[in-house]
Amino acid sequence: MNPDPLLDSLRAAVAAAPADVPLRLHLAGLLLERGARDEAVAHLGTVLGQDPGNAEAAALMTRALAPAGPPPGFDWAAAESEVADIVPPRFVDGAEAVPADRVPAGPTADVEQPRVTLADVGGMTDVKKRLDAAFLAPMRNPELRKLYGKSLRGGLLLYGPPGNGKTFLAKAVAGELRARFLAVGLDEVLDMWLGKSERNLHELFLAARRAAPCVLFFDELDAIGQKRSRLAGAAARNVVAQLLVELDGIADGNDGVFVLAATNAPWDVDTALRRPGRFDRTLLVLPPDEQARTAILEYHLRDRPVAGIDLPQLARKTDGWSGADLAHLCETASERALLASAESGVARMIGMPDLLGALPEIRPSSAAWFAAARNVVLYSNADGTYDELAAYLKRKKLL
Repeated sequence: MNPDPLLDSLRAAVAAAPADVPLRLHLAGLLLERGARDEAVAHLGTVLGQDPGNAEAAALMTRALAPAGPPPGFDWAAAESEVADIVPPRFVDGAEAVPADRVPAGPTADVEQPRVTLADVGGMTDVKKRLDAAFLAPMRNPELRKLYGKSLRGGLLLYGPPGNGKTFLAKAVAGELRARFLAVGLDEVLDMWLGKSERNLHELFLAARRAAPCVLFFDELDAIGQKRSRLAGAAARNVVAQLLVELDGIADGNDGVFVLAATNAPWDVDTALRRPGRFDRTLLVLPPDEQARTAILEYHLRDRPVAGIDLPQLARKTDGWSGADLAHLCETASERALLASAESGVARMIGMPDLLGALPEIRPSSAAWFAAARNVVLYSNADGTYDELAAYLKRKKLL
């Protein structure tokens, strides 16, 4: 890159006065004009980390993350003639059409059309009722939505101990809304290169907007959107700032994009992400109730050779167990029957003694989570955010 005295002077000025927002924005704008997008993104992320509502910074960030176009004066006719023998022209008669359900989602996105609904979620009646009242009912009724001025967008945060089906619930929500589903994990967002994580986020939201109506689901939100006060590096704070920009949909609008997220540690999520218009609604997903435990056990035993299994008894003995714990119980019982069959040389069925014998070998995984949650309820619930969790802990005599 050729030296640019003006940019070098501005860089030195910003280094000397890092809190001067107008100066940093001026530098970012010039960097964009010179084609140094990654450096511009880093400066804009710093501004948005300090001031998430800065409209000028948000607009520049959207411009920086937009796909690059051809240079000025690009000769389209010459370019087309050069590749005419290699690449056939698009959208001509006889060309194979792309099916409507195949949405171009980019290299890191995998958009699917879920076939599951809340009817496929065993038990969890209270959770499904709250989910319907808080999120689904306004979305299903366009007439009432229009009457009350409710836009076709929304954000919901699912939280609770690990292994209790938060991802499956999010997919069921997409099925209920007859929307596509785009699940986002850490590997789709975080990148070691400066500015790449912010661009990944932007491209994922673009994919969801193209696929609308679409449920965009962020797993482990506390890792992507951790409290900026705890983050030492500017790069991590920039990711949170970019997520705030995308949630607000400043440039493109998020109509038809339903943003859901799951976390085991909602108290670690940046407070700006919990403001109105973002993840302003929360739903506590607790370990499955007795009816749900029966359904989960039946599901994990359905393809195994079993005999004499008393599912209601097992469900009663596994109060407080997560769905993952119940799956582990069935796997451990299967191993016991397999080893016994190998020793005797005669294959036998998985019976109730195998399952009851496996019970003491498994420690419910939610115990550690509830211990941490108890401290949050006791010392960090002045605003009532975790009242529902407090009620559950009292009911279970854990508080």
